[in-house]
Amino acid sequence: MENCCGLLTSKQEPVPLKSVEVELEVRDHVATVVSTLNYENKEDKPLEAVFVFPMPGDAAVCHFSATIGQTQIVAEVKEKQKAREEYDDALSSGQQAFLLEESDQSPDIFSLSVGSLPPGESASIRLEYVTELAVQADEGLRFVLPAVLNPRYHPQGSEGVQVTSVPASLVPYSLSFSARVSSPRPVSKVESNCPMDPLKYLNTEQSQATVKLAAGHKFDKDVELLIYYKDAHQPTAVVEAGQTSAKPGTLMGDPLVMLSLYPEFPQAVMSSLASCGEFVFLLDRSGSMGVPMNNNEGSQTRIGSARDTLLLLLKSIPMGCYFNIYSFGSSYEHIFPKSVEYSEKTMEEALKKVEGMEDDLGGTEILEALKHIYSQACIPNQPRQLFVFTDGEVGNTKEVINLVKKNSASHRCFSFGIGEGASSALINGLAKEGGGHAQFITGIDRMQPKVMQSLRFALQPAVVDISVKWDLPKGVSVSVLSPPITTLFQGQRSLIYAQLTGQSPKAAEGSVTVKYSLAGHPSQNKLHFNLKPAEDSGLTVHRLAARTLIRSLEMVEDEEVVEGGEPDEGVKKKKVVELSVQSGVSSAFTAFIAVNKGSGETIQGPLVRRNVPTPMPMMAMCGGGASGGRMMGRPIPRMVSCSMPMRRTVMEASPSAQMVNVGGMKSCSMPKRRTVMEASPSAQMVNVGVMEAQSCKSMESCGRRNCSMSKKSKGMVSCSMPMRRTVMEASPSAQMVNVGEAQSCKSMESCGRRKNCSMSKKSKGMKTLLTAMRRTVSSCVRRPTSKGVVQRESLNCSLDIEPQQPPRDPLLQLVSLQKASGCWELDPALAAAVGKTSEEVENTKPASENKEVWATILALIWLHGFKMDAQKEWELLAMKAVSWLRAPNAPCVAECVEAGNTLLGCKVQKDALGI
Repeated sequence: MENCCGLLTSKQEPVPLKSVEVELEVRDHVATVVSTLNYENKEDKPLEAVFVFPMPGDAAVCHFSATIGQTQIVAEVKEKQKAREEYDDALSSGQQAFLLEESDQSPDIFSLSVGSLPPGESASIRLEYVTELAVQADEGLRFVLPAVLNPRYHPQGSEGVQVTSVPASLVPYSLSFSARVSSPRPVSKVESNCPMDPLKYLNTEQSQATVKLAAGHKFDKDVELLIYYKDAHQPTAVVEAGQTSAKPGTLMGDPLVMLSLYPEFPQAVMSSLASCGEFVFLLDRSGSMGVPMNNNEGSQTRIGSARDTLLLLLKSIPMGCYFNIYSFGSSYEHIFPKSVEYSEKTMEEALKKVEGMEDDLGGTEILEALKHIYSQACIPNQPRQLFVFTDGEVGNTKEVINLVKKNSASHRCFSFGIGEGASSALINGLAKEGGGHAQFITGIDRMQPKVMQSLRFALQPAVVDISVKWDLPKGVSVSVLSPPITTLFQGQRSLIYAQLTGQSPKAAEGSVTVKYSLAGHPSQNKLHFNLKPAEDSGLTVHRLAARTLIRSLEMVEDEEVVEGGEPDEGVKKKKVVELSVQSGVSSAFTAFIAVNKGSGETIQGPLVRRNVPTPMPMMAMCGGGASGGRMMGRPIPRMVSCSMPMRRTVMEASPSAQMVNVGGMKSCSMPKRRTVMEASPSAQMVNVGVMEAQSCKSMESCGRRNCSMSKKSKGMVSCSMPMRRTVMEASPSAQMVNVGEAQSCKSMESCGRRKNCSMSKKSKGMKTLLTAMRRTVSSCVRRPTSKGVVQRESLNCSLDIEPQQPPRDPLLQLVSLQKASGCWELDPALAAAVGKTSEEVENTKPASENKEVWATILALIWLHGFKMDAQKEWELLAMKAVSWLRAPNAPCVAECVEAGNTLLGCKVQKDALGI
């Protein structure tokens, strides 16, 4: 992509969208968002501007209007095809028209068309939606204003939405953002991933506050707010009056109630985690998982963070469970043919396979992997828990969610959206239909604590026999609009929307009781509420309830909505359209349409289309798919070029130095950090595969652990990672070889990444070469050893280089040494992990205690003494260790704790360790 400047697209076309203004109002846990998009046509011909953009997957879009000069046109909700025809008719007759529609494939993608904008004309588009805010692990409420719309991978033969993207730094329109927060409880703080002005309180109770984005922000990444209330998670009920113009007895005409329930489970039950279950981990290994977690220097890649998370998970699940690990891209793989019992042997075998997992499986086709998992019979008395890790770049969202829903009775699904642009519709839909919990990992978030919280949820006893009982005054009846509650988790909100019919006396009260059984213990939570409608609530609750009903209808099969008689495939659509038009809330089958019929003047001249780009995160367009797939409806070429600015890569060589063509491999089209290669006059680089040597003085090197490759292509698909600095110094006689002919070599250029670039299965020799590169870590610098060479058996050659890997995270290093039973062994690796020598650890061991007990207590003391900030990550595996110690293994615990504190310089009490 060209380095365009100003308000231009990649093709040097002017972008008519100039700015975006967003006003957010948060009332307790419900957000109302008003976005104003300002357009201006500076060309000499009329334009049609098309903007495809992301939205929260559970948002209820409830207002759409356009202002041209002094004229405001409010859009109507109509059946989608009728709205499209009306829009096209308006444009063909020279009128101005505006169309807003939801994607057929996913409810978190919208398309806005601004038609027949005359030369010199300006237009402001106002878009309003309401949404519920999700509860986070730290009890904050999360609001996200999506900016990034990742390309969605579509399996071969499917259709998708056309998206125009530019690098985030080149987004040609600005953003202003302000938020007002109010709650019955004080607002303790508001945090954001973007620079914000200080929080301003509006009253002495600090229950109302405002905050806004700092000036000059480019809308180049998602804007995330985390809102924290004091004494959060209190059950609440909001009663909202019906619309006065609507007919009584209808959804919009009757009062509605929204209940927010936060069940509190008995502590005795919560402290006992389940010791059984089948844990199935499904990991996205598509090319986009090679993107860094954030833009910070040295940031870990998504796949790297996922590997570390799987390490924690495999160390934390209890003995007696079963597990398996699947991964998917254009195809899927599994470690074991079927789930196996968790033991030291199976855990170690799995960890070795996990260590080798890369972002090298092409596209993002999750559906077939899920079908295979569901085809496996469940293990008796081992409840299945499915953990899905993905960056959410999936096009067939509804099809995937429907599959999970069909199998919801056999498992619980916990989903994790990794990185900006992950589809909220997919991640939330998987968890909702699978009876689990959804988490999003963005910015500088660490994946591990969020995943471990979900593992704790999965290990909690399942809540069964859930029922909801209403107690209302005489003459008032209730119709529940929400789907039945199927899961409850400690500290997590459950929402119920219900329609109230009939007349109630003034100051009347009602109550609702949620009953359930937890680990054989009957429990209940009761909430009393006033039936008097709240003031100034508008129609927020009605719109959210309508959105809930619409989404529920959209997810069911047509046969399920037919009440008797033969199935009619149009019944579901008809019901959704009626509800959408009645409530004014968008759906998959409707669209907002507005036509300016007031001026009476037709717009002259040919209409020119302009696509407004959305921000594209680093590497969103690279390494994404297998040959034959589709990305947002477009065929994926075998040579996928990343449209990112290239940084300079330099190779210094003498006149006789040579470089090669690697089986048709072209230069990597990724942003690269400076890469230097110094070679002596006789250094050579060679033909790898079938190629001819070429003379050069500079080249673009690959910089990637896994350049994703088309399985059918001998050429290289563009590299999907930024390159880190890689230096190679070669001796005067160093040579590189034709690996296809397996000759010897003494020096080679590494790929600059930890693992091999994935190659076509038909490519000769390259896979062997790339395997030799598998331990080149992010910022590693290769230099000659003083003793000569390092042997690499995989290449059958000697390398004049020695890898210097950055030290592993101390916590993960210690965790990696734990046995499946929960204990640690006393060895040099354990000593190094706690920062001591083997002699120090051996000499301070109480004489009466065995080595494993001493090592396990040392590990626990180190965790409590130095890693309390990461306790959520290790608390479950520490519980395993404590359980192991409580068995008849540790007669002298107190003596070991005292000696361990002395050795490590800590003051951790025995009771704090839980032993």
